[in-house]
Amino acid sequence: MLNRLVIKNIALIENAEIEFGPNLNILSGETGSGKSVILDSLNFILGSKADKSMIRYGTTEATVRGEFYTESGSAAAEALKELDIESDGEIIITRKYTADGKGNIKINGNTVTASMLKSVTRHLVDVYGQSEHFALLSESNQLKVLDSLCGEGADKIKEELAKKIAAKRDCEKKIKTLGGDSAERARRLDILSYQINEIESAQLSAGEEEELTARQKIIDNTERIAEAAGGAFSLLHGDGGCSDSVSAAKRMMASVSDIHSDYSAICDRLEAVTAELDDISDTLYDITDSLDFDEEEAKRIDERLTLIKGLKKKYGGSVEAVQEFYNKASEEFALISDSESAVERLNEEIEKTDGEIYSLCLKLTALRKECAKKFCSETVEQLKSLNISGARFNIDFTDYTRETACLTSSNGSDNILFMFSANAGEPLKPLSKVISGGELSRFMLALKAQMGNLSGVSTYIFDEIDSGISGITANRVAEKFVAIAKSTQVIAVSHLPQICAAGDKNFLINKCEQGGSTVTMVKELCAEEKINEIVRLTGGTDSPSAREHAKELIAKYK
Repeated sequence: MLNRLVIKNIALIENAEIEFGPNLNILSGETGSGKSVILDSLNFILGSKADKSMIRYGTTEATVRGEFYTESGSAAAEALKELDIESDGEIIITRKYTADGKGNIKINGNTVTASMLKSVTRHLVDVYGQSEHFALLSESNQLKVLDSLCGEGADKIKEELAKKIAAKRDCEKKIKTLGGDSAERARRLDILSYQINEIESAQLSAGEEEELTARQKIIDNTERIAEAAGGAFSLLHGDGGCSDSVSAAKRMMASVSDIHSDYSAICDRLEAVTAELDDISDTLYDITDSLDFDEEEAKRIDERLTLIKGLKKKYGGSVEAVQEFYNKASEEFALISDSESAVERLNEEIEKTDGEIYSLCLKLTALRKECAKKFCSETVEQLKSLNISGARFNIDFTDYTRETACLTSSNGSDNILFMFSANAGEPLKPLSKVISGGELSRFMLALKAQMGNLSGVSTYIFDEIDSGISGITANRVAEKFVAIAKSTQVIAVSHLPQICAAGDKNFLINKCEQGGSTVTMVKELCAEEKINEIVRLTGGTDSPSAREHAKELIAKYK
């Protein structure tokens, strides 16, 4: 439950601290006094989207702090464990938002994201305001309400449905990899056959592209190579060239080689140089001699390189990638070519799984109808206790067969519609078509009264859901609040004296001027102040009889 709420610089609130009680807490005040700011602040620490406009004018930062308590083993406590956040039962949430759009969220001192915050707070508080009236009119939300009442039974069936549907999709995915239906497979085989033949006919080999590129470079530079090699050969081996000079030097040193070993060594080295120069000269001669080629060879090399480049562009960035594509295409071709029996087996598996899904849908429908019967009966009793004496309520299920059933959703195949009549003798009609605002408020209250022990949430927040009601009905709504608050903390914004009188703790929200600025103040009411507020809400003058009536109202709910 929510023990304490601290608000700083939110809208017109400069500073406010509210200590809530475990039962029925009532917030009241004049229209425009700032009651909605309290709920906005609550929603802020529950994870709602932040907005710069919420920051009090003239300040740069807004802060809200909420102190909650939850039992060990509760859903909220387990959510904290999943986030590796320690708690002895106390959950302190602090959220800040600055004028430059930066925010900070902490749970028990640990920084978390908004989504992490919501994963915890959704187990702590259930907020219901006038906007939620319209959510109940949606058929998809009506199914969610019914399933929440069905509890774990529905959850388990839906889990099984999800598994079966996943298995079915896996089969469909495999069929797709096999080429889909026969026409699709034929088209795919044609494409694969063309690709395989194109790569096969090219007869690519490793290193071929590099060799061809090197040969093409030589052909393109034949004249330069011939000129360089020929010139080098002449300088080395021509008349008076380098070779002749080295030979002459060798003869000169040979004539004195017997005088000292150093001279003999030089002679040997010149002999080696002569041999190396002869070898280089032979190589240069061979290079020049090998430069002969024809235009056909150049054309063949160019065409071959163009082919390899085209295959690389289509099937990969390298010859190795083209070969890998070829291997995969060949495997796929073989698989699809022999896929008829595989597709047939997979289709049989899909048909079998569809039957199992259909059976689970029927099982879920039966459970929902059983829960719906009890739910409708109890809702009618609740509505009658809320002064809708002629209330009738039923849930219509759209029939389906194996052929018309939805076999692709874990929610099953049900389409339901809440049918309602507030007056005796009037036929049941869709809830969204016939229910008034005041009736819808009471309908939601009846719903919450039944779901209190199912949701696991320890705090309900009601934002003026008593609008549109008065008199005896207001008394009944107050009694319902009291009943719910026996097991669940209730925080309600109200403008009805009856509900104010029923409160275990009452808070007055009002505006005043301080230092030239308007501020919203929150004050917990003592017994006498609570009487004053009830008198104000009745709209009468502050007289002994009015005060006596207020005391009687308070006594009635105690």
